Amino acid sequence: MSMLQDVQELPLPFATTAILGGLSLLLLFSLFLRMLSSTRKTNGHSTLPPLPEVPGLPIVGNLLQLNEKKPHKTFAKWAETYGPIYSIKTGATTMVILNSTDIAKEAMVTRFSSISTRKLSNALQILTADKCMVAMSDYDEFHKMVKRYVLAGVLGTNAQKRLRSYRDTMMENVSRQLHALVDGHPLEAVNFKEVFESELFALALKQVLGRDVKSIYVEELGTTLSKEEMFKVMVSDMMAGSIEVDWRDFFPYLRWIPNKSWEKKIEQLAFRRKVVARALVKEQKRRIASGEEAESYIDFLISEAKMLSEEQITILLWEVIIQVSDTTLVTTEWALYELAKNPECQDRVLEEIRKVCGSETFTEDHLSQLPYLNAVFHETLRKYSPVPIIPPRYAHEDTQLGGYFVTAGSQITINIDGCNMDKEKYEKPEEWMPERFLDEKYDPADLFKTMTFGEGKRVCAGALQAMLISCTAIGRLVQEFEWQLKDGEEEKVDMVGLTTHKLHPMQAMLKPRRLE
Repeated sequence: MSMLQDVQELPLPFATTAILGGLSLLLLFSLFLRMLSSTRKTNGHSTLPPLPEVPGLPIVGNLLQLNEKKPHKTFAKWAETYGPIYSIKTGATTMVILNSTDIAKEAMVTRFSSISTRKLSNALQILTADKCMVAMSDYDEFHKMVKRYVLAGVLGTNAQKRLRSYRDTMMENVSRQLHALVDGHPLEAVNFKEVFESELFALALKQVLGRDVKSIYVEELGTTLSKEEMFKVMVSDMMAGSIEVDWRDFFPYLRWIPNKSWEKKIEQLAFRRKVVARALVKEQKRRIASGEEAESYIDFLISEAKMLSEEQITILLWEVIIQVSDTTLVTTEWALYELAKNPECQDRVLEEIRKVCGSETFTEDHLSQLPYLNAVFHETLRKYSPVPIIPPRYAHEDTQLGGYFVTAGSQITINIDGCNMDKEKYEKPEEWMPERFLDEKYDPADLFKTMTFGEGKRVCAGALQAMLISCTAIGRLVQEFEWQLKDGEEEKVDMVGLTTHKLHPMQAMLKPRRLE
């Protein structure tokens, strides 16, 4: 699954003295570009629908209208007026917004050769070491090579079979901890995220390193980091940093103006992640040299990826860690929240599991026989896509989308949330209704029922693993516990910024069930 889009609560960069000083020149330049683009038509394709009304100064474009924490909701709202494809101005950049599954697939598949290049924010440029990861790299030979590595080493079908024991151990640990919490404090709510997040991170470390690392000494920091501190450096700090906005993203011709405090913050995050990852690699090389055997992704990279630099290897390791540790959590927590809120759906999942498993413990071997559980997973992805807006692509040549002419240089932004909440495609999209995916028009084996995992050549490499972990966790935990929300939890649906992380981790009352 992929990183977060680089927009959150937008700053007001034009308030600085430097920008005010050059505003008149920029204003003339903006008006010129607008006049030029308004007259262009190619091969009978008209220009994009009109922009939403722009308040204030034209050079600012639509930035003032995006000063909320959830721009994907604004984009979807504009689609009701301007259609599923339209363009906006974000400073000096033209951004084409896609809110339709059909047009998004056109961009990802039919027009892929024209818009296959990534356009990263300044924060992501630093944090990915200039696109040294699969999800954020341009579609070139490097991308094809490292995607082969990640599929062969950890995320592909054969790799998932090879690493099955790690997932089984994770589920046993989650079950054991939840039972212990309920047995020790039966009248207290359980913080599911706290338990599941820790076990996901342990799973990620095992897949990458062959073992669960409890602590690591980091020479550059002069200290030993605990597992919890490693998680903060490699996961939570990175997720927060990826949506840090640099005003120069919107005014690239002013990149010469320093933004020292922002640069220091992001570079410090990148440095800490780099030295922790380097320490993990160094420790693994020491173990290999001493003759210890391990079945891990890092062993695969060290032995196979001879052309990669040390920095590229550390970024690829980090990418797998953050994919496993973060995005799978979002889907699983929201699915259990919805099942706890909708007991009739929870009973249906339980009935399906009991018919297939009887008194046996549910495992991922049973997944192919459980269509309703599969529907719960996909409906949760649809309503709570872990990445509501994917990082933009860049049109490096003139092209067409949705019957409209799109100029080279435009950013193409796919609003996944808008696609998955499209009223033309889904009845009552605001409602969580798993049964919609039981319709015979949906192939039960299709992992790409929604836009969450993308489409075409750049589909998410971690889709299979996300399904295996999340579906197994949902099924096993419904089989073993009756889930109810703590009083007041039903209204706690706020999310963290641009992400779909629950702002308030779910507090659930659990009652153990008997296996029948």
